[in-house]
Amino acid sequence: MRLQMLTPLFFLCMCSMLFPTPVVAQNQSTAGNRKLVWEDNFDGDSLDFSKWGVEVNAFGGGNNELQIYTDRKENVRVAGGNLILEARRDNASIAGTTRQYSSGRVRTKNRGDWKYGRIEVRAKLPAGAGLWPAIWMLPTDEKYGGWAKSGEIDIMEFRGQNANEILGTLHYGDAWPRNTSSGKEYKLPEGNFTDAFHTFAIEWRAGEIQWFVDGKLVQTQTKWSTTGGAFPAPFDQKFHLLLNLAVGGGFVGPVGGDTEFPAQYLIDYVRVYQ
Repeated sequence: MRLQMLTPLFFLCMCSMLFPTPVVAQNQSTAGNRKLVWEDNFDGDSLDFSKWGVEVNAFGGGNNELQIYTDRKENVRVAGGNLILEARRDNASIAGTTRQYSSGRVRTKNRGDWKYGRIEVRAKLPAGAGLWPAIWMLPTDEKYGGWAKSGEIDIMEFRGQNANEILGTLHYGDAWPRNTSSGKEYKLPEGNFTDAFHTFAIEWRAGEIQWFVDGKLVQTQTKWSTTGGAFPAPFDQKFHLLLNLAVGGGFVGPVGGDTEFPAQYLIDYVRVYQ
């Protein structure tokens, strides 16, 4: 029998059938047409300090909050596939300062700083009046001046007494107290944010920031300003991410008599796409 020359296309097809391309695990995935550039899935048993810094202070966050932030495992730890920020009523002390409540606050400053992209966090929120978990961003370099001239992006804020409602807000304008803000609330159609994990995200582009809850677009902002520069300033610089669980203060109000401690804010993952 006479053998015929195989065409290149036929040869390639036969090779692909006989030797299928192996599935290769990739370090980068996509959200739409974006690539995953930074993530933490909290799969180990300790915080990755190449990605996170733990804040320790008792300054009240500028909102007369009641907690002291510590780096103790009681307040900040990784377990069960989650980052756990835990608020406790335990009269913790740091450098001679004692407060009735302790809690945790972490940030990616100088470890993860981004200009534009999709920032996505999956988390379960704690219930109880006076509990204030948040996902937010601050400018790394404050190019346009002190707060809030250089801006603040609140991806998610939650008042523990309003279990089905979250807020997304921008802060900008002039230095405090001449600053301003804009944003809106979003209420779950059913259930509460304390019952299960939910995904909170922003899509941040030049001149536009969108907020998403469980993949649903819930808000778009395209108008802001700062006395420090021209639009789209101040949201045209690198920002870093903060996760914290505050207790009390002007935004959330007093701690409820039936609020249970310890209270846990659970973060399943953080992902950044660009």
